[in-house]
Amino acid sequence: METIGTWWMWAGFLAIVLVMLAIDLFVVGGGKQHKVSFKEAATWSVVWVSVSFLFAAALWWHLDGSAGREVANQKSLEFVTGYLIEKSLAIDNVFVWLMLFSFFGIPLELQKRVLVLGVLGAIVLRTVMIFAGAWLITQFHWMLYLFGAFLLVTGIKMWWFAEEKPDMANNPLILWLRGHMKITDELHGEKFFVWKDGAATRRPCS
Repeated sequence: METIGTWWMWAGFLAIVLVMLAIDLFVVGGGKQHKVSFKEAATWSVVWVSVSFLFAAALWWHLDGSAGREVANQKSLEFVTGYLIEKSLAIDNVFVWLMLFSFFGIPLELQKRVLVLGVLGAIVLRTVMIFAGAWLITQFHWMLYLFGAFLLVTGIKMWWFAEEKPDMANNPLILWLRGHMKITDELHGEKFFVWKDGAATRRPCS
């Protein structure tokens, strides 16, 4: 698989991501229960978007000097396009978060930590899927059509059931979790695991 990146470019990219995650985990809100205001959320959104476009500008500048203007324009445009697509798709996730937080009764001051940990999990899983998908495409070009068909079917399914209100109480995954794990019926601050009667118990799932 061809790449324009060198080891130091990948190391720099990883360092930027880790610093941003550290800021989001430990600086914003101080790592404690914190109700995020609209102003604070908007400010940090502007910050993160600005960082992404600064990264795109730095990528263009490097490629312009090392690979030429045409390559710099192409690769920078590909990065910005991918970023904007991901940003647009992320907006849809907001409605999923609101539905889950509402169903589980998660107060505003506890939502940020749940979101951050969820994003961390998504980053790990998405990284694995991206590299696995890229490898599969280089080995089997027809996989592009398979992935495209999957996205098309998923989009149609989401549109078809958009008007239906999800029945979270009878969701198969939630029912399975409640049947196989010990889950409390109340919150215990920011703790995901608590000890009750000598046994570890997870946060509520109902």
